[in-house]
Amino acid sequence: MDKSVHIIGSGFSALAASCYLAKQGYNVKVLEKNNTLGGRARQYKKDGFTFDLGPSWYWMPDVFERFFADFGKKPSDYYTLDKLSPGYEVYFGKNDSITISDRLEEIYDLFEKEERGSSKHLKSFLDSAKANYNTAIKDLVYKPGVSPLELVNTTTIARVTQFFSTIRKQVRKNIKNKKLIQILEFPVLFLGAKPSNTPAFYNFMNYADFGLGTWHPRGGMYKVIEGMVTLARSLGVHFELNANVEKILVDDQKKVKGLLVNGKQVDTNLVLSGADYHHTETLLDTNLRQYSESYWSKKTFAPSSLLFYVGFDKKIKNASHHTLFFDSDFDAHAEEIYDNPKWPTNPLFYANFTSMTDKTSAPEGKEAGFFLIPLAPGIKDTEELREAYFHKIMDRFEQLTNQEVKKHVLFNRSFCVKDFEKEYNSYKGNAYGMANTLLQTAFLRPKIKSSKVKNLYFTGQLTVPGPGVPPALISGKIASDLIIKNQQ
Repeated sequence: MDKSVHIIGSGFSALAASCYLAKQGYNVKVLEKNNTLGGRARQYKKDGFTFDLGPSWYWMPDVFERFFADFGKKPSDYYTLDKLSPGYEVYFGKNDSITISDRLEEIYDLFEKEERGSSKHLKSFLDSAKANYNTAIKDLVYKPGVSPLELVNTTTIARVTQFFSTIRKQVRKNIKNKKLIQILEFPVLFLGAKPSNTPAFYNFMNYADFGLGTWHPRGGMYKVIEGMVTLARSLGVHFELNANVEKILVDDQKKVKGLLVNGKQVDTNLVLSGADYHHTETLLDTNLRQYSESYWSKKTFAPSSLLFYVGFDKKIKNASHHTLFFDSDFDAHAEEIYDNPKWPTNPLFYANFTSMTDKTSAPEGKEAGFFLIPLAPGIKDTEELREAYFHKIMDRFEQLTNQEVKKHVLFNRSFCVKDFEKEYNSYKGNAYGMANTLLQTAFLRPKIKSSKVKNLYFTGQLTVPGPGVPPALISGKIASDLIIKNQQ
């Protein structure tokens, strides 16, 4: 049997799958359309500043440990982690912010200070979150999404009601303080949906936040990509850059027979796509696609983002490595993303200053700033709108943190809907994939194995288990396991 496989894309899920398949003796070739590896987790360097273009939060360190352990390695063999202290800071108004400690006892004290009796409810909430985390990470999220029966065991049966309630209901049942509610509802944004549409079972993200902490790979998230590429190469994986896959070729028996790459046919009988799922299916003839345009248009997608990478000629004050700005109406912004898509009137935003922790991110005395505004996917994207929103959030940042920053901007690069579409073939320019709502969880997500083309598989944030970097690593393992099982 020919044990060769071509992988489209080189993001976290594709890299993970390449390692697992190479370990099992497959001859693996990764085809990346861009000129650097890492998919959305690329790097941008300018004038001594270094930015992660994509993912900026390192949560769930145990998932990374499990991945490297599968190859007899540790994350520390490839990069150095620093636990952030504080984990992050949240602004609710001028001179009104809450700092989230890296110690659970201090978080309990913080809650009690804001709302008497809330620490008791938080402890109970986190006990549930920890139990759900253990259930999810040790079992459920490693299932291939083939059958509903994957979700049925004694543990999940005991928690079945949590799949039919929501994070919002669970959080607000006992906690009444608006600030504390927003802090507890924030982590599910990584799953790409509103708290009111996210099953309560996903409170395990709160355990990932408070229980496991927030970390930073020294040198940035791209160090994780570099570590995975080093591991993959040591296992024999081959990489080809600037390799744009234009079509998936299928024979008369509806089996993969090759790829059209930069206008040339490459023979292969096994393909795994880590590229955008919707885009990958457009590389097939219409009759070989599993999902119609109507199917995709009805799905709830995670937001897109307007991103700014900013070099400042001074150090920033009154902010943390990760700083969230919740001084505007959360529900109104969410409605302008999911229910009535348009450019937000008064958006929440996020700022990340890695150079506060990592001196390699910016020249001495300067600061590297990464700003993110969640947006509805598919909306109009123009340079004029980007510029207007840059000034909008810079004005708010100055006011809230009580400092001048606009006149200290050395440069500003933006990245938005059109860039997500162009650079990553992302459906409607979404940034995180398909949201993890109840009807888009596990076996209800697009399948890893094509039902119409033999030897065609998918991995990444549009299939199981869902959005985020740790789920992407897991998706790579799930896809590779399914390939190995089906090829035996």
